[in-house]
Amino acid sequence: MTLRNSLLATALAVTLTACTAPATGTWEGQEPGTSPTGGAPAESTVQWRDCQDEAEKLAGTPLSGTKAECGELTVPQDWAKKDGPTFTLSLLKLHKTGNRPRIGSLLVNPGGPGASGVELAAFTALFLPTEVRQRFDVVGFDPRGVGRSTQVSCISDADKDTVTAASPDPVSQADFDQQAAKAREIGAGCGQKYGDTLSLFNTEQTARDMDAIRAAVGDPKLTYLGYSYGTLLGAVYAQLFPTTIRALVLDGAMDPRQDDVTASEGQAAGFERAFDNFAADCRKRGSSCPIGPDARATVQQLLKAPPVPGRGSEKRAATSGYTMLAVVSALYSQEQWRTLTKALDNLRDGDPTGVFALADQYNDRDRSGRYNNQIDANTAINCADEATPPTLPKIRELQSTWRAKYPLFGAPLAMSLLACAVWPAKHDPYPTGAAVGAPPIVVVGTTGDPATPYENTPKLARMLGTGIVLTWEGEGHTAYPQTGCVRNAVNRYLVNLQTPTDGTTCPRR
Repeated sequence: MTLRNSLLATALAVTLTACTAPATGTWEGQEPGTSPTGGAPAESTVQWRDCQDEAEKLAGTPLSGTKAECGELTVPQDWAKKDGPTFTLSLLKLHKTGNRPRIGSLLVNPGGPGASGVELAAFTALFLPTEVRQRFDVVGFDPRGVGRSTQVSCISDADKDTVTAASPDPVSQADFDQQAAKAREIGAGCGQKYGDTLSLFNTEQTARDMDAIRAAVGDPKLTYLGYSYGTLLGAVYAQLFPTTIRALVLDGAMDPRQDDVTASEGQAAGFERAFDNFAADCRKRGSSCPIGPDARATVQQLLKAPPVPGRGSEKRAATSGYTMLAVVSALYSQEQWRTLTKALDNLRDGDPTGVFALADQYNDRDRSGRYNNQIDANTAINCADEATPPTLPKIRELQSTWRAKYPLFGAPLAMSLLACAVWPAKHDPYPTGAAVGAPPIVVVGTTGDPATPYENTPKLARMLGTGIVLTWEGEGHTAYPQTGCVRNAVNRYLVNLQTPTDGTTCPRR
């Protein structure tokens, strides 16, 4: 779960983004956004091909001792009409060479919705523990609508710049109405381009795609690692296919029973808590934190300041929208806290370069001003999933109420509800309920997580009925494999099916 348009939802998102080139969204020679109307049935196997160079380009480093293969799988656009039109899913498989006996495949998803599982699979060679990589082929997929799979792509780069630059808290009704009109214009364009197909980019259909992937790679049961929104995919899969689960790790839990309003308010509280922890760290650092001793007051002052023009060839100005997004981006990882303090200090001195870098990292905007389709997919999937979006008057009411309760993040989270309030496609919500017949499922939560607040963790575990709660008393978004305690517990579960004791708590370090 992200603030509606995040980049990558793994614990190592910031580190990994820094060591790879901007995503192209295609394999070499492949046209994105195509939607074939024929093809083999979903039960077919994947035709793998060597793609070592492409995987190493994504990872930003040679993948020694690892074989990379790419493939595609054809799935129905609508699983209720298996003989109808199809989508194509793009897959990447990493096989670590050696003599250890192979258990099967480990399917991975980084969240979003809209983030690339193909890219996450490439990155796993850098962060996934060796004992796991030795026993599993790591398989990443770009979900329907995302990246190298059949894309949803209907929002222009210019519109993405406009939405990012907009005030996170428009006070006047005229300014609010202007943002609502832009959201309606964007939605209308997407609806005109995709028609009824737009609603098929949704979570339940993707969970069914996951079972087709499981079958196509030859695994009788699924072993899965999902981060953030990937926990929702895992939870829906567990309800639909409980008896074909071997092991599921759901890190950075979403609560599937929350509607968009409740989830967004939870994020507002989560980001306020994370910012308080950031501000406390700034005070503790004293003179080494240039925006101290009151980081909150500094940010509030910068949000009210006039836009700061970009330097050199940069044509953008750092508006309050860019400043807010930079703060949000950095709160995903404690490793980014010092980067944020430097960026905000430089912004006060008239240099917005650091603020742009953090905002562009979050949105996956490259140096030429091009975006991939993560924002498009994020919007389409979120809006298809939501059963009853709030009305514009309700959002306006929430903006005022949440501004008082959550001074920095309340109003921006209320404004994030705009897109789905005016989205033209029909809604197709996913199921919520127990995974009857499923084995133990490990649900991991981080107490300082801003994007998927820790309170979601026990709720998801209880809903599934077989959930085992594993807690990390840390900061940032998601936990595995950052800390030894969580890493060891998850490794034992994935490899040996040894479940941690329900309620196990891992210390900060």
